Amino acid sequence: MAKKYKVFEIEKRDHIGWVFMNRPKKLNAVGSDFFREVHEVMGDMDDDDDIRVIVIAGRGRCFTAGTDLFGLFSEVPGIAEKGVMGRKRYNLVKFILDGQESISIFDKVRKPVIAAIHSYCIGAGVDIITACDIRLASEDALFSVREARLGICADVGTLQRLPRIVGEGYAKELTYTTKDITAQRAKEIGLLNEVYKDVDSLFAGAEAMAKEIAEQSPLAIMSAKEVMNYCRNKSVADGLNYVAQKSANILPSEDVFEAFKAFTEKRKPNFTGE
Repeated sequence: MAKKYKVFEIEKRDHIGWVFMNRPKKLNAVGSDFFREVHEVMGDMDDDDDIRVIVIAGRGRCFTAGTDLFGLFSEVPGIAEKGVMGRKRYNLVKFILDGQESISIFDKVRKPVIAAIHSYCIGAGVDIITACDIRLASEDALFSVREARLGICADVGTLQRLPRIVGEGYAKELTYTTKDITAQRAKEIGLLNEVYKDVDSLFAGAEAMAKEIAEQSPLAIMSAKEVMNYCRNKSVADGLNYVAQKSANILPSEDVFEAFKAFTEKRKPNFTGE
């Protein structure tokens, strides 16, 4: 029986792990329960050899309306107090670092992660999707880096990852103005890979793409993600040397033998990840 979580709902089928943020009455606002549970949820997906692709989505009316500020204020001593000093300030730093790890988990898992976004994707939502490998959305999706509007600095990933995806100019525009942008505009600036008519077609599109990925060699896909992540801010020479070591480590494999056999037999390969 699948484990029950407070703020996540999990489905596994056809080599795809669906991770739904499941706090619909709170518009899937990201709070302490999210930070506590996400490591176990994503770790389980990463450790399950039957899962080859992960899709993160939201139940109910939206992907997420952002951070549950009131919930966090009530749980973290000093976060909403004036003149915070000493140990409370030290604890705030640890709290922020822990939050960063809870978002970075989407980037750090070995399997590709697809974000399937509908309606609101605000604040922490942008943190989450920029840590994912691929971003898809329905036409009603709305994006906003809204932290400055609340007098705070986005501190768990957006400012580091968004410029890599859309470029520094667009990232600064979104951060400084806190403006909302539509799914179409998000696609124009490179934040989204594809836009779908509605939620049903979005989830169908995410499933179709996940199945395409799942049909490939799991070893090759996981290695490709690891290499691309490593190559950030590295020279081409460093990246080439790293991928040479990686390729040598996974060759030969049963997947390689299967690929050659399928080619000679003129059929689609059936990869096992071995």
